[in-house]
Amino acid sequence: MGGGTDLLLEIQQGSKPAVEALVDTSRIAGLDAICRDGEHIIIGCAVTHAQIARDALLTRHGTCLVESCGVIGGPQVRNVATLAGNVAHALPAGDGSIGLLALGGDIEVTDATGSRWMPLQDAFLGPGQSAIDHHRELLTRLRFKATSLNEGSAFTRVMRPQGVALPMIAMAARLRLTADKTIGAARISLGPAGPVPFLAKPAMDLLQGKAATRQWFDEAAALVLESIPLRSSKYRATQEYRTEMILTHLPMVLARAAERAVEGESGQ
Repeated sequence: MGGGTDLLLEIQQGSKPAVEALVDTSRIAGLDAICRDGEHIIIGCAVTHAQIARDALLTRHGTCLVESCGVIGGPQVRNVATLAGNVAHALPAGDGSIGLLALGGDIEVTDATGSRWMPLQDAFLGPGQSAIDHHRELLTRLRFKATSLNEGSAFTRVMRPQGVALPMIAMAARLRLTADKTIGAARISLGPAGPVPFLAKPAMDLLQGKAATRQWFDEAAALVLESIPLRSSKYRATQEYRTEMILTHLPMVLARAAERAVEGESGQ
C-alpha cells in the first residue's frame, strides 16, 4: 500500500476483507521522487498529495495536477495519501486522476517480468475496477508531458462538505495556443460523470483551431453535456445541478488555462 487512506477505511467498514499483512512502500528509496526526464515529469508511486501541492516543478509545468491534489481531503489525508493510490483505486471522482487525465498522463505498471507504460485512461474499467492486476502488478510511477511555452492548465471542483468532502463535479483542462492565440490542442476531463473519469473528446476536437474566447469555451461546455453520462445522486447532486455547474465552471476553467498559456503555467 501507499497511504492506505481508502483501503484502511474500507477494511474498517467491512467493504473489504481484513488482511494478514500490509506492506508499506512509502519508505522505499526513490519511490517518493518527483523529477524531470526529457519532456516528461515523473512522479513516484509513494509521492503524496501534499508533496505534489507544494512542488515547484509541478506548479510550473502541471498546474492543474497541483490544484487537484491540493483539495483532496484535509492536511492529514494529503500528508499520507498518494496520487498512485488515487489512480489505482479507480474511482471516477478521484481529483488527482481528473487532473492527471487532463495532462495526458501515463502510468507505469510493474510485475515480475518487467515494467510497461500505459495511458492513464486505459487503467479505469469501472467504479473501483482497475486494469492493474492487484495480485501480480504494482503501479510504480506516473508521468505526463510537461507543459511548455504557450501551454496552460487549470482545475476546479464543486463540492458538498459533509464530514467527508464529496465532489459534485470536478473538471480540468489543458490548452496549447498557437502564435495567433488559436487553440492548437485541448484536453478536458471531468468526474464523477459515469463509471470512469470522463475525457471529453468531442469538445476537445471542437476547440482545436478555434479562437481562445468565451464563445468557444461556452460551446465546448454545451457539447460536453451531449455526451457525458450525468445522473442524479442523493449523496452528491442532481443531474440538473451538475449540468448547470459544467455550463458555469468549465468555460472558466478553459479561460484560466488559456490565460496561463499566455502568462506561463503557474500564472505567477
